[in-house]
Amino acid sequence: MKILLVEDEVQIRDWVARILRENGFVVDPVGDGNEAYQMLQTSSYDGAVLDIMLPGRDGLSLLKSIRQKGINLPVLVLSARGEWGERVEGLNLGADDYLPKPFQMDELIARLRAICRRAQGDQLNLIEAGPVRLNVATREASVSGEALELTAREFSLLELLARSPGRVFTRTQILDRVWDYSFDPQTNLVDVYVKRLRQHLGEASRDCIETVRGVGYRFIESS
Repeated sequence: MKILLVEDEVQIRDWVARILRENGFVVDPVGDGNEAYQMLQTSSYDGAVLDIMLPGRDGLSLLKSIRQKGINLPVLVLSARGEWGERVEGLNLGADDYLPKPFQMDELIARLRAICRRAQGDQLNLIEAGPVRLNVATREASVSGEALELTAREFSLLELLARSPGRVFTRTQILDRVWDYSFDPQTNLVDVYVKRLRQHLGEASRDCIETVRGVGYRFIESS
């Protein structure tokens, strides 16, 4: 899932971004409300974590503006103040959930996944492609009924491929969506992780992930 993180405190922003990435999210961190507003109009996100106290355009004004524009992505609002009136105002403006500072990252991740899950619909949490079955909500994976032990990045890569069987993803697209990296012609990160996934899938199912020579990879559902 690709998340916009809007937080002006650098230490908090870097900490939250790092933990989210370690848990399989792709994160665009930004510290200014006006910049966040532009990014929300030009880029596609699965959700946003939004602090209320921001330079440029405060969080509640930003929330109001994007809802008026018809941008309906799930939004988790953060605030150090934690006042009931502010919480109600944020929810009335269209926030999907509210978390006061200080917070535990486990709770933030759980709440973020919950609001994204509600927005997507429960049916999108279950992916069945060929012998592979993924539960995005619980981060569980299996092949031919056998459980797979995957890292967060391995799961995100398999989810990306299995969610769109037959579609070819370039290495550039995979790096952007799974690692939030810009393309580096020297890196073999994608190839290394595809090799790991094939090992996890086992002899009977490893051909589900097909190499498209000179382009990238795709998931073959009928394998």
